[in-house]
Amino acid sequence: MDKLRITGGKPLHGKIIIGGAKNAALPLMCAALLTREKVTLDNVPYLADITTMAKLLVQHGAFLSLRDTSAGTPFTPDMPGHYSRELSLTCESIPNIVAPYELVSTMRASILVLGPILAREHKVRVSLPGGCAIGARPVDLHLKAMQALGAKITLEDGYVLAEAPQGGLIGGDVYFEKVSVGATENILMAATLARGTTTIHNAAREPEITDLAELLISMGADISGLGTSTLTVRGVTALSGTTYRVIPDRIETGSFLCAVALAGGDVELLDARPATLGVVIDYLREIGVDIDTTDDTIRVRRDLSKPLKPKNITTEPFPDFPTDMQAQLMTVLTQAEGDSVISETIFENRFMHVPELGRMGANIAITGNTATVHGATPFKAAPVMATDLRASMSLIIAALAADGISTISRIYHLDRGYERLEEKLAACGAMITRVR
Repeated sequence: MDKLRITGGKPLHGKIIIGGAKNAALPLMCAALLTREKVTLDNVPYLADITTMAKLLVQHGAFLSLRDTSAGTPFTPDMPGHYSRELSLTCESIPNIVAPYELVSTMRASILVLGPILAREHKVRVSLPGGCAIGARPVDLHLKAMQALGAKITLEDGYVLAEAPQGGLIGGDVYFEKVSVGATENILMAATLARGTTTIHNAAREPEITDLAELLISMGADISGLGTSTLTVRGVTALSGTTYRVIPDRIETGSFLCAVALAGGDVELLDARPATLGVVIDYLREIGVDIDTTDDTIRVRRDLSKPLKPKNITTEPFPDFPTDMQAQLMTVLTQAEGDSVISETIFENRFMHVPELGRMGANIAITGNTATVHGATPFKAAPVMATDLRASMSLIIAALAADGISTISRIYHLDRGYERLEEKLAACGAMITRVR
């Protein structure tokens, strides 16, 4: 297995181009199942999860093609770690309505084929999903939403079998008892081809939801309420093909902000979208990080001679602090002068990175869903092991600031969500190499 070897203590200086958002691209790919025509997505990241989704769509009957479009971007094509790709998907028919265990079990986002196939074919069989081991992530919200549109749901042999009424799904009112990004995406896609009007109450408001809605609108869907917790979808008989650009990855952006916040330096993030980061930028400014923004760039600076301040944080749905940034900011707060309290309200098992940070010198106490970070305890290099995608990034951030050479194993987690991360950091002066 690959490892990362990082020599810490090197401030970061330079420019980094932010890649397309994995969490936006995955549902956009699934939306191509809703039409017989070609859907072309630009700015698609090349990641393990994208590859898994592509395999899943191909076995459902989609035809895919991938084209390098780096030369057509407004940025320097040979900037390290930056690649721009155009992914075209055509699904003239769906001969196979079964999403198999061997693919779905490796990635929880695979459940997103449920809504599109059910809407178009009126029947679908999907294995219960897998993914990172950071929480239960039940699919009941997805299933209850489909039932609100008239679907009959049965569970058999580890699979979900969903069947629409004769003539297809029927518009209705969907009430989510808990905010769910995936369930909102699934029912949003399903409702576009339902008969009548669907109103989604307590819908997730994440930028990835709005990105999906805008793609669907460009395909001919009738959706209103974008950016709010109430989405209204008036069903249409068919959707067309389209060309659409995936939004920049806000979690990759936030991760680089945290890397500079801890390692020090001066870095400009290009093709970013600051408005999608919620309170992340505000919190970093409050603890002592200098950040300037335009509509599509962020400049982050940190003078290591100036101490960081502690900060209490609670993870909440957008626009509040995202759970996908909890591990990274926790790592930064280990070097703040004072105690910080972090409450995790989204996933019940998302502190698995804490013992590994402890091996590097962090002083963090966990009680239930709350972590108390006692700062400032300088990091020292150590061999550590990644436990999930965002934990991988937290360990890299710690290693960038640690005294000595750290090795991070099990970075296949990292490759699910960060494309060529080591190249982008190395271009800014980090001493980081991948050991194969």
